[in-house]
Amino acid sequence: MNSISEIPENTAEQTRPVNTGMSIFKFVFEIFQTVVLALILYFLIDSVVARVRVENISMLPTLESGEFLLVNKLAYRNGDFQHGDIIVFHYPQNPQDDYIKRIIGLSGDTVTITQEEVYVNGNKMDEAYIAESPVYDGEWIVPPDYIFVLGDNRNQSSDSHSWGFVPIDDVVGKAIVIYWPLDELKILSSPAIVNAANIE
Repeated sequence: MNSISEIPENTAEQTRPVNTGMSIFKFVFEIFQTVVLALILYFLIDSVVARVRVENISMLPTLESGEFLLVNKLAYRNGDFQHGDIIVFHYPQNPQDDYIKRIIGLSGDTVTITQEEVYVNGNKMDEAYIAESPVYDGEWIVPPDYIFVLGDNRNQSSDSHSWGFVPIDDVVGKAIVIYWPLDELKILSSPAIVNAANIE
């Protein structure tokens, strides 16, 4: 006759007690790892992309006050500035302030504004994106390592026509998309915007 051994009554008592101290340490360590990873990801993203809020009307009708943009900080790592790019830069007369304008002239270009038209190196620019034609005249030769910028709201913009050129070292990056508000979502490098600024 086979015998069935019974489970000892003190089995529960033989189970090792949970080490509460170790569990808390493991929990805190996991939180620490998560926070560190989140911070690393944040700074990695922040080194590549900036988030900018439009504060004024100088870029109407392309950009409106209150819109939020993403700015590619690496866009000009190898130069490659293009006529028509919308950029964010440190204002030369007060580097603590950031401005957003459109590139009109590159290093070596001659920018001429006359009879409400903009010319670059003698070629008239097709600017369907501006609010209105400029009512001012002038001519500027862009020096090496500088760019010439204008706001799309030409007659309501503080830009290169009034205070001069922007050092390329002061450029933060290229505006690539309006991401807020959602109903204004728009890619700023789309052909409808950038191609309109190409020199004829």
